[in-house]
Amino acid sequence: MPKIAYIIVLLIFGLFSFQTKKIESKTKIENQNNVFSDSLNWKILGQIKFVKKKHKEYGEIDFPVINDVLKKKNGKKILMSGFIVPIDNVNYALSKNVFASCFFCGKAGPETIMGIKFKAGKMKLKTDQYVTLEGNFRVNENNVEDWIYHIEDATIVKGN
Repeated sequence: MPKIAYIIVLLIFGLFSFQTKKIESKTKIENQNNVFSDSLNWKILGQIKFVKKKHKEYGEIDFPVINDVLKKKNGKKILMSGFIVPIDNVNYALSKNVFASCFFCGKAGPETIMGIKFKAGKMKLKTDQYVTLEGNFRVNENNVEDWIYHIEDATIVKGN
C-alpha cells in the first residue's frame, strides 16, 4: 500500500507542476499581447488613401489620407520591424522591402517606408539589416517633402 500512496503523491505533484507551467506560459503570452497590441505592421501602414490637392510649388500632387487606426497611434510608443535603408551617411529609413525593391527604386509606394530618428543619435547600421525598433510613432499628412510615417526616439530591440 505505501508504494501506491507514493505513486499517487508523485502523480499529484506532477499534475500540479504541469499546471503551474501552463499558467506561467499563459501569463507570458498575455504580457506579449500587451506589448504587441500597440505595434504596427506594414499591412496596417499600407491601408492608406491618397487625394489629389494643389501644391504651390509642385502643382497637383497626391497627399496621403491617414486612416483613423493610425491617427490614434500617432504619438504613441510602438514596435515596428523592417529593413534598414540608408538615406545618406547619417540618416536611415525603415523599409518594408530590401534596398533593391524599396520605395526609391520605384517598386513600392511611400507607405512602405518610415523615417527613423534614433534616441542615441548617430548609428552605424548595415543596408538591409532586419531590425525591430521601439519608439514613438508620428504621421505626416501635409509636408510632401517628408516621410508619411516616422518612428522617433527609436531604439533597436531586436536585430542588432
